[in-house]
Amino acid sequence: MSALQEKKSNQKTTIPALDGVRGVACLSVVEYHVHYLLSYSFHLPALLGALGTSILMAGWSGVTLFFVLSGFLLFLPYARHLLFERPWPSTRTFYLRRALRILPGYYLALFALIILAHPQYLQWDHLGSLSLFLTFLMDVPSTYQKINGPFWTLAVEWQYYMLLPLLAWGFSLFVKRGTSPSQRFWRIVICLLGMMLWGIGTRYVGGYYTAHPTETFLVPRPFLNAVLLVIYGSSGKYLEDFAIGMLCCTLYTFAHNAAHDDKTSGYIRRYSSWLWGAGILLLFFMAGWATYLTQLKFLSPFVGANSFLTELGFAAGYGLCVTAILFGPPGLKLIFEWQPLRWVGSISYSLYLWHLPILLFFKDNVIALLPLVFLSRYALYWACVALVIIPCSYLLYRFIERPWMQLAHTTRQKKGTSSSGSERATK
Repeated sequence: MSALQEKKSNQKTTIPALDGVRGVACLSVVEYHVHYLLSYSFHLPALLGALGTSILMAGWSGVTLFFVLSGFLLFLPYARHLLFERPWPSTRTFYLRRALRILPGYYLALFALIILAHPQYLQWDHLGSLSLFLTFLMDVPSTYQKINGPFWTLAVEWQYYMLLPLLAWGFSLFVKRGTSPSQRFWRIVICLLGMMLWGIGTRYVGGYYTAHPTETFLVPRPFLNAVLLVIYGSSGKYLEDFAIGMLCCTLYTFAHNAAHDDKTSGYIRRYSSWLWGAGILLLFFMAGWATYLTQLKFLSPFVGANSFLTELGFAAGYGLCVTAILFGPPGLKLIFEWQPLRWVGSISYSLYLWHLPILLFFKDNVIALLPLVFLSRYALYWACVALVIIPCSYLLYRFIERPWMQLAHTTRQKKGTSSSGSERATK
């Protein structure tokens, strides 16, 4: 690849607005945990209203947005190959760069939290559980939301990383039968719809058999449990979320090809405001339907808490919004390209890993000692976020994450491989 081609490739894989979107995702999760901790002491619906509480407590869906973004960014080089026969990205380099991006920060957080708060995991009878944390199996029942609540999502991400090159290769067997980019585009869409159906199906099956531990199907229950551990874990593998991101990526890649830019991009831009509105409405519906739309009781098995279509609903809403941001008017894009928001996105990995342990420490050692009213506690939690958590996250990013990111970038330059997404736009 020539220097000019490399420069163009870097420009195309750097999407500034997605840095801001990642910042929004992380702040949403932080906001959820702040309100979750407040709910131990106060009845939030009485203070914030039923609808307001429902919307604020839906901040957990920032995790869903993280998964959608990962699906989008990491699928970019594969989408280019599948659609336009660009070079196949190096699988070895992909795995190496993901490891350098994720492992240092995670292992630092894991061992620091074990030493400071959970020393029992260094005892002999806990070594089995510790081995699961070391091998990114934090989403199985024995490790789920242990040591640090957000850890389980890293297990889901890591397993997606391991699976993605194999998924893309499997897609290619079907997609390459298309003789034009348009045909290949629709073949990718079919593959991704199949991936969504698998994610939804395994979520339904896993949820059902988890809720009915004595039932089985065709095979003995111990064998079924082993299968569920692989395909479901404790709350699903979230493949429908990743597939939504991959679908947005495919559309973005197809539309930004020179041969299709005027027609496809123009069409999407024309309706981007509708996409944004539909996405926001869907997200508000998913967040607040149980509060204000209780007459729609037939939806309870599908989109209520822990229902098997809830993730798909939130992911679809976020997918519509991301597409609108990428294709929409400059004013919308500028909101997410705002430098402070992008900066939060750049430190989001450390911020995501460390915010909950610090908030819990603050709750037990500061908040619990003060007879505070709601507004005072609320202000103190956010002061902790602004004055302690964010500065600590920046230092961890600067001195732990960034050196390894630079090493990954150096490795990429030496091998001349195409990027799997902006380093500042990945977790």
